[in-house]
Amino acid sequence: MIKGLAITPPIIGRISIGKMVEKNGKRLPEKDDQFTLTTQVQHKDGWLLHPLDEQLRQAQTTSNGKLRTIPVRLLFNSPELNLRAEYSLFDRQTGRPLCVGNGETCRRYTPQGIQQLPCPSPEACDLARTGHCKPYGRLHVVVNDEEDIGTFIFRTTGFNSIRTLAARLSYYQAISGDLLACLPLQLKLRGKSTTQSHRSAIYYVDLTLRDNHTLAEALQQAKTLNQQRQEIGFQQQALDQAAQAGFNNAQFEFSEEEIPELLEEFYPNVDDDNSVQGQSSSTTNTLNSSINPDSTPKTTNGVLKQKLGQRLQAQSTSPN
Repeated sequence: MIKGLAITPPIIGRISIGKMVEKNGKRLPEKDDQFTLTTQVQHKDGWLLHPLDEQLRQAQTTSNGKLRTIPVRLLFNSPELNLRAEYSLFDRQTGRPLCVGNGETCRRYTPQGIQQLPCPSPEACDLARTGHCKPYGRLHVVVNDEEDIGTFIFRTTGFNSIRTLAARLSYYQAISGDLLACLPLQLKLRGKSTTQSHRSAIYYVDLTLRDNHTLAEALQQAKTLNQQRQEIGFQQQALDQAAQAGFNNAQFEFSEEEIPELLEEFYPNVDDDNSVQGQSSSTTNTLNSSINPDSTPKTTNGVLKQKLGQRLQAQSTSPN
């Protein structure tokens, strides 16, 4: 296996609850009140719809044509393999991760290379005070009971979706006796209003049992499916172990293919930031600055990296 390359679940499509729209000549993310399933192919008008998108819309009888539930199964029994979520700070020009942490420890680019450091969460981290460190979650699901290891990926930076999905995964694993991958589940779009949303509806993703299943029925179906898989030689534990090894094969899980999406989702106004400062930096300079702090351009990232280098140098020279 090639070291330094994250081996992640094969992706055959995307699940989103938003879309990119053009406003004043700029592409900006806009939230939606329904799911959309797309392929991984994008053209000038947006992502191409996956055939399952229309198939699922035709199969439902409510919601006025809006797709608000998706029947899914999970690929792994381990919640942490199905949902990958960390605090992530990305380079605003390249989309590459600069610091990724779980609230206890983080992996961070420094002038000395990638280091493992304490992660106090964004609220208490000096590097994250710019507000650009956000939770970033990726949920892998098998849609519509397709018997394959190809998955649809749902990416989110929302606390509501990440918190809800993490709780559901953990609870369903517990009550099913570690048969999470055999449960008949569905993604469900929910709405809520908060003071921060100015009482307007915001939408997040939940994971529930399918509408036509009671808990008892779902548990029995999971046991039956697990028995059938064992009889044909399906090795769920080995699959989980292989996935864990693949995730651990690199310092960061993000692939080059994700970079355009990360730039659009996380930093849609990066051009505005550059124009305000009156300066810009190239990808090459951004990457070189990770190694040589003296050559770091005076952008937001450049200032952060220089401060980080100065802080680390001061800590190394200060008495204990």
